[in-house]
Amino acid sequence: MKKLLVINGPNINLLGLREPEIYGVRTYADLLAYIREAAGEAGAEAVCFQSNCEGAIVDEIQKARGAYCGIVINPAAYTHTSIAIPDALKAVGIPAVEVHLSDISSREEYRRHSYTTEACVATIFGKGFEGYKQAIGLLMSL
Repeated sequence: MKKLLVINGPNINLLGLREPEIYGVRTYADLLAYIREAAGEAGAEAVCFQSNCEGAIVDEIQKARGAYCGIVINPAAYTHTSIAIPDALKAVGIPAVEVHLSDISSREEYRRHSYTTEACVATIFGKGFEGYKQAIGLLMSL
């Protein structure tokens, strides 16, 4: 069975509490269950990791080399500020798909640029939880 690493960045653990008008009322536990079910349906195992710390996310990406066939990543706020995360993705050479729950292209100006995009095979945004399922499907098709 193929293994996928799913990384979620800062404040994703607060889903259901954080700006429900943007992110909805479903919780992080709901997201994890959704991801695991979507991965199972696609014939994969999803290992989920969440951190509010950029360095921990980079460490997890580096540990992924040789252990996973793909990475789904929602870098959250680090999307717009981190160079280290895309550098780590490029270094490990594992296909990655960037996911955002909200439509970052229609939000505040500073949220419209993603440093992570250049290190990913695709970016999916504005699809809510469904974006994770689409990312899993895309990685499984590679």
